[in-house]
Amino acid sequence: MRLIKIYIFLGLMLITGMLACKHKTDEKVAQAPNVIKGLYSFEPGAKTFRACGNQTDFWVADSSAQLELKYAQLVSFEKKGEQVYIEAEGKKIKSATGVAFDSTLVVTKLINITKDIPANCK
Repeated sequence: MRLIKIYIFLGLMLITGMLACKHKTDEKVAQAPNVIKGLYSFEPGAKTFRACGNQTDFWVADSSAQLELKYAQLVSFEKKGEQVYIEAEGKKIKSATGVAFDSTLVVTKLINITKDIPANCK
């Protein structure tokens, strides 16, 4: 009888350990950054992003606090609204009520921004 209890206890410990390992693996996958590449433009009242090879525009929220600053350093005040190429980490979410776009791209980290737009992203 005592041997059966030990086997049950060991079996439960094994199952618990397997579930804990699977949970940690799922967390690592969920935390992998989502790198986006495409065209960004900024002008009064409109911050938009269009992924390379896509025709859908997204509203942009800059939680990195770098995107608008770096854009202003690249594009002169007279040319606001000009598109630049960006690579950034971010996530797409449903836009808040009152925003003209269905989805918003929340930029969490700016990786690269340049006026040189790759040929496959025009």
